[in-house]
Amino acid sequence: MGFNDTKLNLLLNAQAYFNEMIELALERCRFETTPFAQQYLVGLLESYVGGGQWALDSTLAEQLLRANQAEKNVRREMLKRLGDTSLYISGFFGDSFKRKIVDLDYYAEMGGIAYGQLASEFDSDVQAQVYREFASRFLEYVDLLTYISQNSFVQSNQDLLRLYERYVKTGSELAKEQLLEKGLLNTEQAKKATNQ
Repeated sequence: MGFNDTKLNLLLNAQAYFNEMIELALERCRFETTPFAQQYLVGLLESYVGGGQWALDSTLAEQLLRANQAEKNVRREMLKRLGDTSLYISGFFGDSFKRKIVDLDYYAEMGGIAYGQLASEFDSDVQAQVYREFASRFLEYVDLLTYISQNSFVQSNQDLLRLYERYVKTGSELAKEQLLEKGLLNTEQAKKATNQ
């Protein structure tokens, strides 16, 4: 099976593939969530398989401002896109924020705000619950997507250095566990870093 065949197979079976990846990540990260949030993540990953949907035409803050000034249905769509884009980029490309003007904290803040506002837009308890969950646990969901991203690709030494930098900057439990697992951090170092 060639690369194009694999890519076609992934596109055709994306839902099953991402469902399996998310279930594995949830188990590995000991992360509990609702079935609705899990299905939402599958849909989110499916929508980004083709790439390009995550590109925004302005800053996240500008997008949030525009969303808040838009009519109800447009506002919902804009807030959803902002939250989804922030979550996806943070999970899959968060390590690339090093030495950039905007960092992971900015994406997490904007994504959390967007999901929080989106939760208040819905009468449906299920939809509101999913968005509230993403708003309140945004960085935990970033860790979950990061786990999926890291386990989808081979890691280089530079990736391992970024993992360590991420742990030091954010205190990510996932990053800590991965560093411990790889023998790049011992429990004494982890305790010292946590106490700082």
